Amino acid sequence: MLRIVLMVGLALVSLVVILGVLLQPGKSAGLSGSIAGGAEQLFGRKKGKGYEALAAKVTTVCAILFMILCIVLVVLQ
Repeated sequence: MLRIVLMVGLALVSLVVILGVLLQPGKSAGLSGSIAGGAEQLFGRKKGKGYEALAAKVTTVCAILFMILCIVLVVLQ
């Protein structure tokens, strides 16, 4: 019974991770974006507020939960 609950939880968490990754905006626009992107991260454009930060946090938490659930399911097997 516990394995079934964990497997359903794993399926739900994996869907949230997939949706979280797909809904996040792109980080750069080609080669010029990758060169200028490092300077923007260090000196300007803080993304600590709003939708982008929330999506990143939710994705991170769900990814960690996904890994933990995978490990627990392997140990229980």
